[in-house]
Amino acid sequence: MGRLIVEQIVTVDGFAAGPDGRLDFMRIPGPFDATDPGQIAMLENVDAILLGRTTYELFSDYWPGRTTDEEPLADFINETPKHVVTNTLRRAPWGDYASATVEVGEPRDTVRRLKHRYDGDIVLWGSLMLAGALLQAELVEVVRLRIVPVLIGEGRTTTPGLRHARTLRPVEIDALPSGHVTLVYDVL
Repeated sequence: MGRLIVEQIVTVDGFAAGPDGRLDFMRIPGPFDATDPGQIAMLENVDAILLGRTTYELFSDYWPGRTTDEEPLADFINETPKHVVTNTLRRAPWGDYASATVEVGEPRDTVRRLKHRYDGDIVLWGSLMLAGALLQAELVEVVRLRIVPVLIGEGRTTTPGLRHARTLRPVEIDALPSGHVTLVYDVL
């Protein structure tokens, strides 16, 4: 049975998006090295990608047209099965690749089913409302925060909708030469 990993790119002051939802803070100090060893090791165990509707729309506009020459993770993202949690989309095309599966209904039921379907991990990127709801439902086993060395002062938190505290145990801290830091926690 797979685990659910929530991975978010955040600012040092803990925001996953600006107040207007923009993600321009991610490139201010320069991009992450997408091939950092911790990221590659995590992805080796991932069998599926889970996205909310808004993140799906951002990803599907960007990734299908990318190659590994431009983005080292393009093949992984384009070829790995994707599931989009939404009650508004009927289909989720992915360029010339297999479409993502649209998952309607209760997100926690979807995640329980997917955990039984996949032996490897499932990664949830972005999708802040979905991440908060799944943490609230106690369905997340790992939280990975990829911290960008920038402060933005205000913005959207990584877990809107989380109504009770969740205790985390640090399992990995990786400071990258770029100034980015990755923190990995087990959710207790």
